[in-house]
Amino acid sequence: MTTTDRLEILLVAALAALAVGATGLLLGWSLRRRSLQLQFALVSTVAVLAVLAGVLAIAVRMLISPHDFEVVVLVTVVAALVSAAVAMVLGAFLAGWSQTLRDAVRRVGGPDAIPAEGGGPREFRELSAELSAAQVRLAEAREREVRLEESRRELVSWVSHDLRTPLAGMRAMTEALEDGLAVDPARYLKQIRGEVDRMVLMVDDLFELSRIHAGVLPMSPQELSLEELVDAALVHVDPIARSHDVRLSARVEAGLLVTADPSGLTRVLTNLLMNAIRHTSAGGAVVVGAVGVAEGVEVAVADECGGIPDPERARVFEVAWRGGYGRTPEASPEVTSGRAGLGLSIVQGIVEAHAGRVAVENLDSGLGCRFRVWLPALKEAAPGAGG
Repeated sequence: MTTTDRLEILLVAALAALAVGATGLLLGWSLRRRSLQLQFALVSTVAVLAVLAGVLAIAVRMLISPHDFEVVVLVTVVAALVSAAVAMVLGAFLAGWSQTLRDAVRRVGGPDAIPAEGGGPREFRELSAELSAAQVRLAEAREREVRLEESRRELVSWVSHDLRTPLAGMRAMTEALEDGLAVDPARYLKQIRGEVDRMVLMVDDLFELSRIHAGVLPMSPQELSLEELVDAALVHVDPIARSHDVRLSARVEAGLLVTADPSGLTRVLTNLLMNAIRHTSAGGAVVVGAVGVAEGVEVAVADECGGIPDPERARVFEVAWRGGYGRTPEASPEVTSGRAGLGLSIVQGIVEAHAGRVAVENLDSGLGCRFRVWLPALKEAAPGAGG
């Protein structure tokens, strides 16, 4: 066979195969909405017909003998039958795997877990694993939404309670002033001013928390000395500690630096110290410490509140949550908070905005608990935290 014959065979076979392939593509487009079995059968049929068309074209050009042509046709027909059977079986398997995925998709968003299927091609297994993971994420999102809704209802209840009480008191005092029944008008006015200040603090906390939840908390990260921040926070809360007969002390490792928003981090320290002071009995102590750790810096505030039960400790950072008698300002006649149970929620929001984390644990001694804050050292705050 000469080189010219070989080139002619290649050209004729290529043209025949292209003609069959183009026809198969058009037919496949028209059948694109049909089952996978039919699609696979079409692929195998196009492959066999391309061979037959090439052989027929070459035979017409008399480039092969009639005997060879007959042999090739018989072999191709047998191959066509076998390939069609294989294509139908494989298509049936793919259709079954597809049905399994379709059933899994229907269960997405439901209450039941979706197991990751171990059968089928790699792409199907990966898709099944993604559906299973998506179901888990949806379940977690529903759980968070339920907790958030419960937290919102609890917040509305607490705020309504905290607003109703001072408003009723102020109304009674103003009516007494108007009617001239107030024995000591100056004392009434001072008490009214105190209640107004208390409600202003409450509204400020609500506003701060709403900005945290909306992700628009203003942030101006700067390199700060942790020792100076702790000293400033102690000076700020010292009068309150003295009024409650609570001792304050600090153990801060020298030279600790952190990149953070000054007002935000000061708010974190102040809230933690105020929380510790309010729940420490008279004569007790509150200790704030700071040390360098592998991930950055750790700030801890330890009090003598008597500890927090495990079920309650898991909820201390929830919005408007207040624990039992030992940690509930309204339950104790010796302690008044002036807040709506938002201080620790604000602490958590600010710390997380700085790409940090916060946790609480009971002290081994059983005298109280310790709030621990971890912050990355000399790193920018979390993206999107600013406004």
